[in-house]
Amino acid sequence: MDVDFIFRIAAIGIIVAVLNQLLTRSGREEQAMMTTLAGLIVVLMMIVYQISDLFETVKSLFGLW
Repeated sequence: MDVDFIFRIAAIGIIVAVLNQLLTRSGREEQAMMTTLAGLIVVLMMIVYQISDLFETVKSLFGLW
């Protein structure tokens, strides 16, 4: 896992947090929740891709093809 990957996740978290605060203060709680869920889904998809890559590396390392 690269440090750049961690910075991407942190940037998404900061952007989602700012958008959540802006939308909540303007009275749009539903849209704030949807923004938070969208950010969570994006980060989870990124992590799933990295875990898949890890499993492929372990398979090739042990010759389980």
